Amino acid sequence: MFAYGERLWLNGGMAEDTTAMSTRETSAALSSVASQLRDLRKRSGLTVEAAAVRLGLSPAHLSRLETGHRQPSLPVLLTLARAYGTTVSDLLGETPPERDPVIRATTTGSLGADGWTYRQAGESRRAMQALRVHVPPQVREELVRVHAGEEWLYVLSGRLRLSLGGEEHILDPGDSAHYDSLTPHRITAVPPGGADLLFVHTLLQSHASDLCIGGGDRPNPPGADRRTGPPEGDDHAE
Repeated sequence: MFAYGERLWLNGGMAEDTTAMSTRETSAALSSVASQLRDLRKRSGLTVEAAAVRLGLSPAHLSRLETGHRQPSLPVLLTLARAYGTTVSDLLGETPPERDPVIRATTTGSLGADGWTYRQAGESRRAMQALRVHVPPQVREELVRVHAGEEWLYVLSGRLRLSLGGEEHILDPGDSAHYDSLTPHRITAVPPGGADLLFVHTLLQSHASDLCIGGGDRPNPPGADRRTGPPEGDDHAE
């Protein structure tokens, strides 16, 4: 479970902190993610600039993530995990003592960033990763993502807008989608409320699954993310 997961519980898919988790605990959790990102980049032999190009982030944004001055949202965490060949669970410092096929709602915590809330819904270090996600009301354009693998989602509550291969689909509670993630895709909540969903994605660790984002007129290589808005982390996007 998450390092501070025992102090959180979820009611109807929305995280509630019944013990008023302290700022110190939150800072410690973010510091753990930041140090993980630094270590993974260094083990990959990448400079901040080279890793930023690979991740599709500005060097300034990546530097803020590595120093704990900025919280990564779920889409950014997924990008980081895939690029570094790890899982969101590992980035969050989840260290289960032993593999257990049953995930209890009472023993898993949640983590939030930029309005997104997510918690582990499956065992880590598997070929697939399952998460329960709260998507906030859209406040800015998210990335259009392209990468190797498959994704499956199921809407629990709210309404979800799925942009898939140039087409838009509105998903209501009970609707689901299963698609090849090489198809350009983006998920946002339909205003005015957010959406809660189950999300499963494959964890491919190959050259084809590297997330490299081209900038300007530079062509994007196969398996690259493509942006529809300004680069995340630029000063005007803060």
